[in-house]
Amino acid sequence: MNARTGTLDTVVSRLQPGTTVFVPGVSGESQAFFAALARNPAKADGVRFVGVHFPQLNHNDYAGLHPAARLRAYFMQPELREPFRQGRVELVPADYLGVLRDLARLEVDIAIAQVSAPDASGDMSLGLAYDFLPAVWARAHFRVAHLNPELPATRGSFRVAASDCDLICEEDSPLIEYDSGDPSDALLRLGRNAASVIRDGDTIQLGIGRYQRALLKALDGHRGLRMVSGLVTADVLPLVDRGVIAGDAAIEAGVALGDRAFYRRLAQDPTFYFRPTSETHDVRRIAAIPDFVAVNAAIEIDLFGQVNTESLGAQLVAGVGGMPAFVQGAQLAENGRAVFCITATADKGRVSRIVPRLADRFVALPRHAADILATEFGVARLEGLSADERAARLIELAAPQFRAALAGQWQEIRSAL
Repeated sequence: MNARTGTLDTVVSRLQPGTTVFVPGVSGESQAFFAALARNPAKADGVRFVGVHFPQLNHNDYAGLHPAARLRAYFMQPELREPFRQGRVELVPADYLGVLRDLARLEVDIAIAQVSAPDASGDMSLGLAYDFLPAVWARAHFRVAHLNPELPATRGSFRVAASDCDLICEEDSPLIEYDSGDPSDALLRLGRNAASVIRDGDTIQLGIGRYQRALLKALDGHRGLRMVSGLVTADVLPLVDRGVIAGDAAIEAGVALGDRAFYRRLAQDPTFYFRPTSETHDVRRIAAIPDFVAVNAAIEIDLFGQVNTESLGAQLVAGVGGMPAFVQGAQLAENGRAVFCITATADKGRVSRIVPRLADRFVALPRHAADILATEFGVARLEGLSADERAARLIELAAPQFRAALAGQWQEIRSAL
């Protein structure tokens, strides 16, 4: 089959009540497709959009296009609070493996893929985000390729064949860019502490945020590192340039985030190789990597070792994400380690992020799963410790002004067990 060419406005004109549309998120989101929707919002009447959109990165409000538009989402975002209260956002509490299972059950009428220019064989790269589009592409009833000349052609395990597309729409569109931000002094100390548990030759996984920039800075003296991760940011480039991470496909990731210079480099540097979530988050594949170290950030951790990565107080601000698969894989891998990074305080030192017990918070990781915790005050290895030993080590990593209160609160909690 030869794909027809058209415009994204043509795609919008096909929408009707009851249509389910998969719209990629993170750096794979088609800004041009949302712009076409915004030009004709009446066509969003009764349409359900589905996508894995990430807080602070994806700001397009699909549910806000029309009072009858709906969105199936896996992360809470500020834009979603009002339509969520109205019952128009289906917020699914799933980690990335659960998202894959959920997408496999959905009937997708239209799938939008943002792709780079085709190669000589007519195949197109997904560019910056290979994560979830492959999970729905083959089953979608109508497949649309938004060919974005701005998108780099990257190496990866999934390609979109022109012959598999029902419509190809070429349009220049801005790419989503990302800057981690400069880490604070506390984060730099935290980064050095977390780096102390990473050894030469390890394979690492990192999440997103300023903590990972701080950690990557602290890995400058390491050698022979590799990366298998859900995402990679431009913060890794100094380590690549210095040979800390080196070799063909030494960095495998599902998503890339950075600036335009980083994106251009991805098309030329064989260090980078991209895979869909079904591969990057395959626990069996991760477990087969010796010396695998999963390093993720947390919002809070309690004295049992339960980890909150999703909520501020009782308010949900994110989702489970891909972290659980990497933690499970690390714990199964030979010499694997699961590390959580957290600054000891929030709100300019007025609030402890090591808390007595997660009560009205969302627990993303149970107490038995966290191996190592790092704060700016040190590192605690929790595996194998008794409940009392674990609480004591965690209190030692809290900010000094909170330690006495936490010790007293632990005794109260302990007496009620």
